[in-house]
Amino acid sequence: MNTFTAATDAVGGSPGLSALVALIPLLTFFIMLLGVKARAHTSALTALLAALLVAWLGFGMPLDLALITATQGGAFGAFPIVWIIVMALWFYELTVKSGRFEDLRLTFDRIGGGDLRIQAILIAFCFGGLLEALAGFGAPVAITATMIMALGVKPLKAAVVVLLANTAPVAFGALAIPITTAGTLTNEDPAVIGAIVGHQAPFVAFFVPLILLLLLDGFKGVKDGWPAAVVIGLSFSVAQWWSATHFSYELTDIVACLVSLGVAVLFLKIWKPRGAEAFRERLGVGPAAQDTTLRPVRVWMALLPYLLVVVVFAIGKMWKLGVDVPAALTATDLKIHWPVIHERILTSAGEPISGTTYTFSWLSSPGTMLLISGILVAIIYTIWTENGRYRLGMGPALAQIGVCFHRMRWSALTIIAVLALAYVMNFSGQTVSVGVYLASLGGAFAFLSPILGWLGTAVTGSDTSANALFANLQHTAATNAGIDPNLLVAANTTGGVVGKMISPQSLAIAATSVKMEGKESEIFKAVFPWSVGLLLIICVLVFLQSHALAWMIP
Repeated sequence: MNTFTAATDAVGGSPGLSALVALIPLLTFFIMLLGVKARAHTSALTALLAALLVAWLGFGMPLDLALITATQGGAFGAFPIVWIIVMALWFYELTVKSGRFEDLRLTFDRIGGGDLRIQAILIAFCFGGLLEALAGFGAPVAITATMIMALGVKPLKAAVVVLLANTAPVAFGALAIPITTAGTLTNEDPAVIGAIVGHQAPFVAFFVPLILLLLLDGFKGVKDGWPAAVVIGLSFSVAQWWSATHFSYELTDIVACLVSLGVAVLFLKIWKPRGAEAFRERLGVGPAAQDTTLRPVRVWMALLPYLLVVVVFAIGKMWKLGVDVPAALTATDLKIHWPVIHERILTSAGEPISGTTYTFSWLSSPGTMLLISGILVAIIYTIWTENGRYRLGMGPALAQIGVCFHRMRWSALTIIAVLALAYVMNFSGQTVSVGVYLASLGGAFAFLSPILGWLGTAVTGSDTSANALFANLQHTAATNAGIDPNLLVAANTTGGVVGKMISPQSLAIAATSVKMEGKESEIFKAVFPWSVGLLLIICVLVFLQSHALAWMIP
């Protein structure tokens, strides 16, 4: 029985040449997407074919192992990723079909002082960050994109706004799973890594609301609404820094989002943005709605679905009083040793790699928690009506699940192909070869280290996966270069947050949410400069923290 061990110098015995060849699948994807202007699923399938050929012909991976590796990646793409996204879309559709979403829009209209720009920031940045803190895996983008588009924001702009907004909370997303993963893999204290991330990520988070204003309404919007954007960004950043450093790195995003939302509500009581109606005219949505019948009970019922999401996820992820709910849910996970490759892909020590075990988290998945939340919402909306208004009905509610699956079909194929591509690149050694080559550059690696996190997240769509790929490599490279290893492990996490917006998975989710299927290349072109620009800021910051600003490291 043939076995395979990945080598980072597989091509011609040269790490540099191997790294160059390893970039072929990624280049194929973006050339197909941007140059050929192929649809995202076609681009992803073509890139997957390129990855299989590079793995087989370039890195010496037996073709049967490469093909079966792709099936494991595809399975992970289907569940939990596609499952989460479909459930997020279904959850949103429940509020629309019930008629309650209009009340939610009016509620945000009141909070934002009638300014759609401020409303969009509160939804994408504050509320989306809270969803990222609890769920992650694309759910925040799917939910907030549809909400913002319903405000009247054009589809492309809505997609770009939510992708940019989603950068701020990613490092601490899903109760800081990326940081916990990095600590586990490197045997370092995740609280220390989290504290360092808390001294990096806020520098990006502070600017995000200002960037969102610019995207929504150009420099006119920045001039009109910069005080609110500064207050929201600053309060989020300070809370993120404080919680990561002095409180709990796992709860950092929850604290930051709630603080920034609360501060925004208080600030908007004493300050009103200018040009709100002029922006509505430019957007073509008409004057702000004046609904004097929006009684507290309607506000409550409009907010109820999202409050239920927070409660369900908080119980599922955090509740340990009497019963350890997270442990109980995780205990139901099914561990499946993927056929053939489990015993044949080995580490350099001759042991089977751990990544060939597929976890079917049927009950603990964020998608299942969204399903439970949605069923509760459907029951409440079916029972609680107001003079016959807002009645949903369980039949129509459940029928929407099939509608959402059908709507997601092409995006689902894209995501499955992209995850298959990521697994082939990872298991064959392609991804790590790029990382090893960059790590060999010595002292300059402090500047380049965030690029690994950026690359890993761009490929896999997950900061957690990027840490799984590169945390140990960052740790080893830092130790060899005489740099605090925790700094570069944190840099991998922070660099990953700005890579998520350009990942094919995120592009597919955003495109589906705003009904731009097949136009992922337009979204990519709009977000790519911001991704690179924010990455450069992080690279400079990490380099300075390794030298002149070493005093910043807790």
